[in-house]
Amino acid sequence: MTTHQLRTEIEINASAQRVWAVLSDFASYPQWNPFIRSATGDLQAGARLRITVQPSGGKPMRFSPVVLTLQEGRELRWRGRLLFPRVFDGEHRFVIEPLDEGKVRFEHSEDFSGLLVGLLRASLDRDTRRGFEEMNQALRARAEAGEQVQEPQREV
Repeated sequence: MTTHQLRTEIEINASAQRVWAVLSDFASYPQWNPFIRSATGDLQAGARLRITVQPSGGKPMRFSPVVLTLQEGRELRWRGRLLFPRVFDGEHRFVIEPLDEGKVRFEHSEDFSGLLVGLLRASLDRDTRRGFEEMNQALRARAEAGEQVQEPQREV
């Protein structure tokens, strides 16, 4: 099975709690997130989310990943797939690592696996990486600006 990893990171001059508040506020994604255009669902391990990603210049892609890990203020990880298992699977990860007082390293990565990874590798390296980096920059700008964010919505 073909695999590929994308990994990006950025330093943000804000607390881990502040970065988490922005990252977990799915309702505000349409206002600031240039890559994940919408995200809904309950932020808890085992829950299914509804995500729409659209790299700049690309077409929107919708999928329904399952939350694998949720460590508030530290990590959010989900696994999504295209069509059937092992066709095109992705394990998406956001990690917030405190560095100093009021400063964190934000890691945004994804491990891809499946039959289509080889065919999509160039697009992943170009478009998806650009989307990750654009989201990282926008997250930093919003977290550092200290804008008011809503508490994460819990669906019932």
